[in-house]
Amino acid sequence: MSTAPERTVSRFGTPFRVGSTSYVYPDDILPNVERLAADGDVDDIELILFEVDDGTTNLPNSHTIDRLCSLAAQHSLTYSVHLPLDLALAADGSAQHQSLFKAERVIRLTQPLTPSAYVFHLDGQGVQTANWIDRALRALEIVISWVDEPSLLAVENLETWSPHYLEPILERLPISRTTDIGHLWKTGVSPLNVLDAWLPRTRVIHLHGIGERDHKSLALMPAEQLDPVVAALLRMPYCGVLTLEVFETADFFSSRAALLESVARVRTWAI
Repeated sequence: MSTAPERTVSRFGTPFRVGSTSYVYPDDILPNVERLAADGDVDDIELILFEVDDGTTNLPNSHTIDRLCSLAAQHSLTYSVHLPLDLALAADGSAQHQSLFKAERVIRLTQPLTPSAYVFHLDGQGVQTANWIDRALRALEIVISWVDEPSLLAVENLETWSPHYLEPILERLPISRTTDIGHLWKTGVSPLNVLDAWLPRTRVIHLHGIGERDHKSLALMPAEQLDPVVAALLRMPYCGVLTLEVFETADFFSSRAALLESVARVRTWAI
């Protein structure tokens, strides 16, 4: 079963839509989107949203949502949305967990944007035990009821766990993957070992370099490591969103340059 989105056109001539986070510039979400949209820098923007217990929040108000909708229509943008917390049930097995309250709030708030995906993590406590699987499935069944299409929910692989820990969940529910290639690199796993199996179910790819930590410029990755990954995406072809998940201006633009240079190199191969 494939839950990948239908092909959409990228301004960069790639089968996938090239995306950034909503924090390329040291400013709030709306100024970032306005600047990225006006300059034609991206096809998709991953809205990084948070709401913490001390009242600090960057959740957009209705005026900001209207403005984001207008920018999307004007500049052929799409948005992906990163949910704030790792999804989990409460200790008593109920839906009364703050991650679910916040997920519902964000999903309801951003539905007018018709997001390309809702990216999320699963709580890792007791990962892959029978109890963890049951609780994760129940939490996701609740979240699925809030979206128009289950495949909009795209669960991300994390560097903390085996790359295969999500398989019991994906076998049971018609949700999608967020395939974080940077996390695979960080843990020493070759993405080439899993991409053939994962890409048909992948709605979003996160790509970033590894330096003193992850989520650094993609330019840090040698061509012999990056190019085979790009070749796999072009060969399929992968037609979802590819987010350059970095959070600094220089890192984003050097990452985008590294990606497009890799695409140009790979296209000289017989793939």
